[in-house]
Amino acid sequence: MMVTMEIKIKALKFEAGEQLTAFVEKKVSRLSRFCEDLAEEIEVALEDHLKQGKLAKIQIHVPGEELIIEREADTFENAVTEAVDAMKEKLTRVKEKKFEN
Repeated sequence: MMVTMEIKIKALKFEAGEQLTAFVEKKVSRLSRFCEDLAEEIEVALEDHLKQGKLAKIQIHVPGEELIIEREADTFENAVTEAVDAMKEKLTRVKEKKFEN
């Protein structure tokens, strides 16, 4: 049974345009392959730190723990891409641990 993954995008201190929202949904939806049996909701927070850069924070609630990855980059696209890549690794480790038990 495939659970529909809900992606919640929160833009903090700025208005996220359609292009950025579509990009985030496309990138983050790929995580569903790694956590189809773990979670049904992914939260993505985007924050514009004027001097430091753009921050992307991905949060996934899995049974027994909260997975959070934050990445900062020069653009939201780069920050989201880096955060998604890091979250894939984390989800893979969580899944391996789950199946070991």
